[in-house]
Amino acid sequence: MLGICNGFQALIKLGLVPYGEIRDMDESCPTLTYNTIGRHQSRYVTTRVASVNSPWMLKSQVGDLHTIPISHGEGRFVAPMDMLSALIAGGQVATQYVDETGAPAMDIDVNPNGSALAIEGIFSPDGRVFGKMGHSERQGAHVAVNIPGSKYQPLFESGAAYFR
Repeated sequence: MLGICNGFQALIKLGLVPYGEIRDMDESCPTLTYNTIGRHQSRYVTTRVASVNSPWMLKSQVGDLHTIPISHGEGRFVAPMDMLSALIAGGQVATQYVDETGAPAMDIDVNPNGSALAIEGIFSPDGRVFGKMGHSERQGAHVAVNIPGSKYQPLFESGAAYFR
């Protein structure tokens, strides 16, 4: 299952990411909330693949950089520090917002919503459920040709290859 933007919000509110199951949520659970600037953001950002522990990442490598469009007002990923540590240790942090050197950053120019640890997307424990904010589906040969960076993120091809 792949959830992008509002789909990611649904997956996280249900618990499918990061837990891999539907469960009741409480204040100890990760969530998506309002951007730190308090308004909608719509632009291109750079994301870095942080983990490939998912069928959705079969055709990606850790460190791959992608220029991805975002458009949301409630995209800030927040979680308690122990949960963040567990996500990192489990390889569930899929993608992060990064600067021009590929380093995760909290600066608003890089991290458009103020997500903890610059997290843009996460996996379920088995990697089969992937939620992310950036609109990887908004790419094509004639889309954003004036914006530098690789817009091709092979999520859909990877998912199709795995689930076929």
